[in-house]
Amino acid sequence: MDTTRRWDTRRTAKHERVTAAAAHSDGKVVNPDELGALLEAVIRPGDRVALEGDNQKQADFLSRTLAACDPTRLHDLHMLISSVSRPEHLDLFERGIASKLDLAYAGPQSVRIAQMVEDGTVRIGAIHTYVELYARMFIDLAPDVVLLCASTADRAGNLYTGANTEDTPTIAEAAAFHDGVVIVQADEIVDDVSGLPRVDIPGDWVDFVVAADRPFALEPLFTRDPRQIGDVEILKAMLAIRGVYERHQVVSLNHGVGFDTAAIELLLPTYGEQLGLKGKIARHWVLNPHPTLIPAIESGWVESIHSFGGESGMNRYAAARPDVFFTGADGSLRSNRVLAQLAGQYAIDMFIGSSLQIDRDANSSTVTDGRLSGFGGAPNMGHDPHGRRHASAAWLDLASGQGASRRGRKLVVQMAQTFRAGGVPTFVETLDAVAVGKDAGMPLPPVMIYGDDVSHVVTEEGVAYLYKAHSLADRRDALTAVAGVTPVGRSADARRTEALRRDGLVAFPEDLKVETRLANRSLLAARSVEDLVAWSGGLYDPPSKFRDW
Repeated sequence: MDTTRRWDTRRTAKHERVTAAAAHSDGKVVNPDELGALLEAVIRPGDRVALEGDNQKQADFLSRTLAACDPTRLHDLHMLISSVSRPEHLDLFERGIASKLDLAYAGPQSVRIAQMVEDGTVRIGAIHTYVELYARMFIDLAPDVVLLCASTADRAGNLYTGANTEDTPTIAEAAAFHDGVVIVQADEIVDDVSGLPRVDIPGDWVDFVVAADRPFALEPLFTRDPRQIGDVEILKAMLAIRGVYERHQVVSLNHGVGFDTAAIELLLPTYGEQLGLKGKIARHWVLNPHPTLIPAIESGWVESIHSFGGESGMNRYAAARPDVFFTGADGSLRSNRVLAQLAGQYAIDMFIGSSLQIDRDANSSTVTDGRLSGFGGAPNMGHDPHGRRHASAAWLDLASGQGASRRGRKLVVQMAQTFRAGGVPTFVETLDAVAVGKDAGMPLPPVMIYGDDVSHVVTEEGVAYLYKAHSLADRRDALTAVAGVTPVGRSADARRTEALRRDGLVAFPEDLKVETRLANRSLLAARSVEDLVAWSGGLYDPPSKFRDW
C-alpha cells in the first residue's frame, strides 16, 4: 500500500475554496454585491466549471457576474454549458476567462460560436447530447465548481426548483458528491425550509446561495404560435398521422420542437378524431408542456406527460392537470431532463423531429455552414437503443431478424420540408457538418442523427419507409423519391419510384388516402395563441410576445 499518497486532495481543495469565500458570505448566504469577489475566491485558473445553461432556464446572474470577473485572476476555465444561450456565455471566451467548451446546444448563439471557433477563440471539447454531457460530469468531466439557479432557497441551502427543475439536481449531485463547490442563485431567499413549497435539492448539497438581481432567465423554447402553421406543415402532419402514427399504432412518443410537430398536435383532436384514432395512438408522452398540445389534452387524447423542463406560462395549467403531468404535493410540475431523456431513449415507441440538413443516406445535422447550433437531446432519443427489452405493438411492427436474433425497433422519424426559407434545400449530397467538423478540428463530423437509425422520412411529397429497405441503394432511392426537386430529389427515377411504391418503401399522399385539398388551417384545433388560452379555460398564461389581443 502506498502510504505517501494523499486520497483527499479534492476534499482539501474544496475546504480551501469554501474557507476563502467565507469573507464574502454570511454562512451560506452571499451578499449579491460581493458575488464577483466570491467567485474569484472560489474558482481557480484552469478549473472545470459547469454553468446552468439548460435548455430553457439560465443562471444568468451568475453568468453575467462571472463574465465581469478579472481575467488576470480567472482564466483558462473549461466551461461545461449544456445550452450556450446567452451572450455572456461567449463573452467569457472573448475576455480570456475561459478557453475550452463542452456543450450540447447553442441555438441562439450558433452563428457567433461558429465564428469564434473558426477564429480560435473557443476550443470545443465535444458537442454532446444533454444526457451525454451530464453523464460525463460523473466520469471524466467532474466539475470543480457548478453555478446553478433555483426559484427559492433557504439560508441552509435547501432549494425549490419547481416546474423548471430540469438539469439542476444532476449537475448539483456531480459536484456535491465529488467535492466540487455548488453555488446557486435564487429568485428569493427565505429564512428556513418552512418557506419552501417543497424541497427539490437538500441543503447539504449546496455551499452558497445568492439572491439574484432579477428572476432567472427562462426562454419559451417550446411555444409555437398556431398562426405560423401553414398548409405545407398541415399536409406533412396529415401524412405523418396516417403513414406513421396510425400505421404503426404509436402509443408512446416524443415530439421534437418545431412547427411540424406542433401541427400534428393540433390535428389530433380534428383529423385524428375523424380517423377514429383517439385512444389508439399518442397516449403517453415524454415532452415539455407544449401549449399546442392543450387541445389534445382537453379532448382526452393524452393520458400522461413526463417533462424535461417547464414552459413559460404553462405552470398553472400543468398544476391543474395532475392526472396528466407529474406534479409535487405543492401542485407544481416536477421536471427532470435526465430522467426524461432516459424515458425518451428506452420507454417510448417513437421519436419524431426535424433537421436543417439531411443527406442521401438520411444522416442529418443542425450544424450548417456558419452555424454551430449543437444537438440538444435529439441524438439520444433519435436512435434505436439496442438495450431495450420490453415490447410494444409499434416496436414489434418494425421487428427484424430470426430466432434469438429477432428484435424490435424504435421508430426514428425525420420530418422535413424539401426546401427551407430562402429556397435553401434541406436534402443535400453532403452535410455541411462534414466540412465544419474538419475545419474545427473535430475527430468526427457533428452529425445529429445517423442515417442507419432513421426508420422514416416524412416530407410534403410523401413518406419513405427506410426500415423496409434491404440495401443501402434501396434506402437512398426511397429517400430520393420524397426529396422533391432538391439536388438529391432530382436524381429520382420515375420507374424506380413506382416500384418502391408497390413494394411499400414509399407512400405518396394518394397511397395513404390523404386528400391534399383538405390540408389547410381549418383542420387546426387552435389557430392562434388566444385559441389555446380558451382551450385551457384561461389557465395558460402565454408570454407577452405571443399576446396580440
